[in-house]
Amino acid sequence: MMSEPRVHPVVVGLDPDPARRMALAWAADEAHRRRLPLLLVHAQGVPTGGYRLTELRPSWERWNETLHTAGEHTLELVTAFVADRHPDVEVSNVLAEGDAAWVLRGQAEEAAAVVLGSSHLTPARELFGSAAVALPVVAHVHCPVAVVREAEHATQQPPYFVVGVDGSPVSGAAVDYAFEEADLRGAVLRALYVWHRPLLGVLDGAAAVQECRRILSETVAGRTATHPNVEVHHEVVYGHPVQVLTEASAHAPGLVVGTRGHGGFTGMLLGSVSRGVLHHAQCPVIVVPHPSR
Repeated sequence: MMSEPRVHPVVVGLDPDPARRMALAWAADEAHRRRLPLLLVHAQGVPTGGYRLTELRPSWERWNETLHTAGEHTLELVTAFVADRHPDVEVSNVLAEGDAAWVLRGQAEEAAAVVLGSSHLTPARELFGSAAVALPVVAHVHCPVAVVREAEHATQQPPYFVVGVDGSPVSGAAVDYAFEEADLRGAVLRALYVWHRPLLGVLDGAAAVQECRRILSETVAGRTATHPNVEVHHEVVYGHPVQVLTEASAHAPGLVVGTRGHGGFTGMLLGSVSRGVLHHAQCPVIVVPHPSR
């Protein structure tokens, strides 16, 4: 007797502030669209003191009990929120101690996707702040990671998704995922090849742009048969990838990028483009890892 294949959940990292629900709502909607279960992950971190030097600190056991009680209450609230939003979505939860990025990386091993909340961070907080979990999670997990801003985001009608293309394997994986998202949402897909002229220049700029168009056309063409309902617009745009992709997705429901690439992304190391759009884009950003992961 053959066993049924394991269904991988959409994993969402919960914000300690129960009022911040944008990432949770996005994750619940995604699980509903893809007919997947939703796993709520609440990482408590390590207890920190808010006491004056003259006050007696509570015992570690009492500290832990207080954290667990607050965490369980948060999970009850968000579970009710998801049940009210999508009664058909199967919901489970994990209450864990430890660094949020470490906990989420562990849960991502069996995930279809990970969803995180985010707010604009200064460079110092982005590098050293304990709340900045997106970068270490994106850099190490094997599944797509969606980072959702807490601020409301106005989308254009009809909706369109944006994906960065450069002809590399990871770019191809991002395009595949972007087609899925556009199809599930009934959205148009804008596929952009961002060409940035090398510092030393090229002998024939027109030929270089023509090659970019060829790569873009071939990359997109292989996916249209699988998703015939998706209307695709593809463009070669001159400029810096982060700036172009951020501006193109200003009123999109989402922007899809790979973790690294070649071609139009030459010289961009792991996280350079994805980190840039994560920092600047106003819409949800979905980062798709290299297929070898």
